[in-house]
Amino acid sequence: MARKTRRNFLISSLAAAGSAVSCRALTQPPRTGPVLERTTGQMPERVLGKTGVTLPILGLGGAGRTPLSKPKQEKDAIAIIEKALQLGIRYFDTAASYGPSEKYLGKMLPQYRKQVFIVSKTGARDRDGAWRDLEQSLKRLKTDHLDVWQLHHVSYQSDIDSIFAKDGAIEAMKEAREQNIIRFSGITGHREPDIIVQGLERYPFDTTLVSINAADIHHPRPFATTVLPVAQAQNVGVVAMKVPAYGKLLQPGALKGMRQAMGYSLSLAGVHCCIIAAETPQQLADNIAVAQQYQPLAQSEMENIETLTANIWEENTFFRAWS
Repeated sequence: MARKTRRNFLISSLAAAGSAVSCRALTQPPRTGPVLERTTGQMPERVLGKTGVTLPILGLGGAGRTPLSKPKQEKDAIAIIEKALQLGIRYFDTAASYGPSEKYLGKMLPQYRKQVFIVSKTGARDRDGAWRDLEQSLKRLKTDHLDVWQLHHVSYQSDIDSIFAKDGAIEAMKEAREQNIIRFSGITGHREPDIIVQGLERYPFDTTLVSINAADIHHPRPFATTVLPVAQAQNVGVVAMKVPAYGKLLQPGALKGMRQAMGYSLSLAGVHCCIIAAETPQQLADNIAVAQQYQPLAQSEMENIETLTANIWEENTFFRAWS
């Protein structure tokens, strides 16, 4: 499909999606929606690398063991999204492959579009497949643009080869950026840090979402010492995921709580923020309370945390085997 057709398709599709969607041309400023007001203290904020966007250090993950990614749990999902907005979350992470996650977010976020930062992903490796994912994501989210669009779970050399081949997914990313359908680009992965580095070296991505937790440093191929130096050199915005390892790092015999799990990831040089999913509004509120109280950890405490995870790193990096 030609670029002009893509652009016209997106505008006409979104205009038909309902009154919650801004029907403006992509080059014009968005309308002003309801103003979000925090009901509690404010989380620390950081600039997300070369995007220049200032965001709270904690964002909401849209997958994992959470109602946001499960069918028939709209009520519970909406309650979590409402709590996130109420307590100061502005970064919302989702993907075309996260079940109903985009649809649930699309029921709440459009009215606050100017005040939230929406990130989605495509697992497609070819140009046309990536475009289809992007079009679907925009319709589900009821928005005419994404703040960041990311290449999802880039794990193998074959992924890199396909993405950067003729008519690969990177072409869709370039075209969408040129048309202002996406503001920034990104690459994600939780398997092989060398593959993420190769991606960062082949294209000027604005962000990367990678596995950064207190056990990963003991892995034979750690993300922190491999990806972070390259990202820092390029001023790439780094978002940490798998921070509590789906809760495993918080079990007896591991860390002493989310303060250590979140504090460790956010205290690594080059990490700008993290995303953590929530199973309930209360769990989300507890995580936000930790983020509000965050202070960079001293080197001695970082080393102590690494000692606590030295013998349990394998069970807390299980996701490294996922594709």
